[in-house]
Amino acid sequence: MGLRGLRNNRDGSGIRQAVQDDIAELVRLRALLFEKRGGDFFNPPSEHDDWPAALAAVLKEQIADDTVRILVVDGTHGTHGTHGIVVCGIGVIGQRLPGPHLSNGRIGHVAGVVTDPAHRRRGHGRAVMRALLDWFREREVSRVDLYASDQGAPLYRELGFTDHPDPALYWRP
Repeated sequence: MGLRGLRNNRDGSGIRQAVQDDIAELVRLRALLFEKRGGDFFNPPSEHDDWPAALAAVLKEQIADDTVRILVVDGTHGTHGTHGIVVCGIGVIGQRLPGPHLSNGRIGHVAGVVTDPAHRRRGHGRAVMRALLDWFREREVSRVDLYASDQGAPLYRELGFTDHPDPALYWRP
């Protein structure tokens, strides 16, 4: 089911594709993602304080990119009931070399699903994840990868994700 048949989550909020006017809210939600994770990897020393501006610039480019899908749910949040985005989910498709484990080489990556703390446990994240998985299916990706928090892992496992057979390593130049 594509964006034409968007699902409603439990409280009736619809999922929509993000637009340029959503960038500030997307940056706010991404910041929440990193607040929960500790250590120098996710929260390096202050020399990287410009990351929100860099994120906004990349999101501005990616909102219109056919290999990126940014889905959001609108709602109200805060003590004054201000309107904003209560959840966002970002999916990216990359082209790798085909092989026996990747028939067409297309890999999806869920770059994050983040729900505003005041709107958790209402089905928003699940609805966005299902819509992202539908989008990946429509684009015939061979596999979808993600990094799961301890809180998100049960949802992802319920949706069919399993442990990755390759050990994850990283390098920073």
